[in-house]
Amino acid sequence: MPTPSLAALPIRRLTLRDLTACADLSEDRGWPREEHKWGFLLTAGKGYGIDDPDGGLVAACVVTEYGAWERSDLGAIGMVLVAGRHARRGVGRRLMRHVVAAMGTTPLTLHATPYGRPLYEELGFKVTGRAEMLRGHFSPGGPELGVATRAATAEDLPSILRLDEEVFGADRTPLITRLPAFADQLRVAEEDGRIVGYTAAWPNMDTHVVGPLIARDTATAQALIASLAAHTDRPLRTDIDVRHEDLLAWAKARGLASVAFNAVMTHGITDLPGDWKRRFAPLTVAAG
Repeated sequence: MPTPSLAALPIRRLTLRDLTACADLSEDRGWPREEHKWGFLLTAGKGYGIDDPDGGLVAACVVTEYGAWERSDLGAIGMVLVAGRHARRGVGRRLMRHVVAAMGTTPLTLHATPYGRPLYEELGFKVTGRAEMLRGHFSPGGPELGVATRAATAEDLPSILRLDEEVFGADRTPLITRLPAFADQLRVAEEDGRIVGYTAAWPNMDTHVVGPLIARDTATAQALIASLAAHTDRPLRTDIDVRHEDLLAWAKARGLASVAFNAVMTHGITDLPGDWKRRFAPLTVAAG
């Protein structure tokens, strides 16, 4: 029986049963397997994939939707991968067209590598910003930040959700309520009993990824990062909006080095909702 052409292979929804195949696909393209992150995204979002008749996946991606119940205000696309043996044959374009069509009029966002950006521009995505990835062992020091931080408790969750929606510009309850189980640390900054920022550190291979990072100002963001670093021996990794120049300079002075830049792109809207001045880093670039 002849092997079906790539264009004839159906696109289907992925589930947690596809976790190993997704991790294998990451590894095939030289990415870390990131099984912990894949599991989180496949649970909180919608995975789409194309099965390879010879086993595994030809391609995959995940869409994470935000907004009120049964109404998406924003969709974040991430983990767009095509197996190396099928690269440059239009598979990624076909999968992305399917996802954009499936999302209808819902505004979309994604973080694009320089390699992927031309495809997304072809599909109508526009660059609206940039994020800089930093990685390294954090070195404490410098002036006292003067911001109180502590580990979050279950009682903090309603306040965290209110702050997150206000700053992000859309309801992320299904995602944020998974953070206590997904992350190794969840911490808040508070003033006079009011939460003015929060962040998490979640395990990704040999690092702890800092995100989301939402804070009243740069000093609060610095205090939250320092508090996470004080409770881990792993290198930190995070993706900071390049408009937060002071935080980037401070993080680099504390030992985090620049790794890469990604373009923040949108489709159907001219800019992301919410308050970028208090939104310092995403939970993950794959989910916004």
